[in-house]
Amino acid sequence: MKLYQSNTSPNSRRVRIYLAEKGISMPIVPVDLAAREQFSDAYAAINPRRVVPTLVLDDGTAIGEVSAILRYLEEVHPEPPLLGTTAKNKAQIAMWERRAELEGFAAAMEAVRNSVPALRNRAIAGPHDYQQIPALVERSQKRVRNFYADLNARLADVSFVAGNEFSVADITAIVTVDFATKAASLPIADEHTGLKRWYDAVSARPSMGA
Repeated sequence: MKLYQSNTSPNSRRVRIYLAEKGISMPIVPVDLAAREQFSDAYAAINPRRVVPTLVLDDGTAIGEVSAILRYLEEVHPEPPLLGTTAKNKAQIAMWERRAELEGFAAAMEAVRNSVPALRNRAIAGPHDYQQIPALVERSQKRVRNFYADLNARLADVSFVAGNEFSVADITAIVTVDFATKAASLPIADEHTGLKRWYDAVSARPSMGA
């Protein structure tokens, strides 16, 4: 197996953290997004959506969505479990990871892609060009702040996003917070003490440097 990824891609970071938590090593193939390498014919042949990351298996099969990549890796490397072990636990992790992706990650990405001048024709990632809609930025920022507030309330009762064990829900959530803080200037508010407690604890994990 080998992973095509970019160090500037938040989605790529989600997979790198997962690999580090699992202790999985594989060849890493860098894709230079600034040079638009994702739009090259060579990469488009691997992933027609022209986004990163992409996991390529030994038989040449390409898996190009983060949730699908993690699902595959969890099946072949089940320990330590990061997608759950029981039917209930798996469903809870999937639910919270999906909420983090839709309510936090997607909102932060929307705020950035509709405001950064260099992305004026790339408001949505993928093979097609989309013009920015500046009016979306304010709403997207509000969505991220609401995500922080909702996650803070959740973390008042549990140690981690999906319960009492670290999971992929925490990976998506912390990548969201870091991306929103750095790229969209949306840091955690001081009053979100539960969120800050969780963030400090998860940030201290060795995998976060992946």
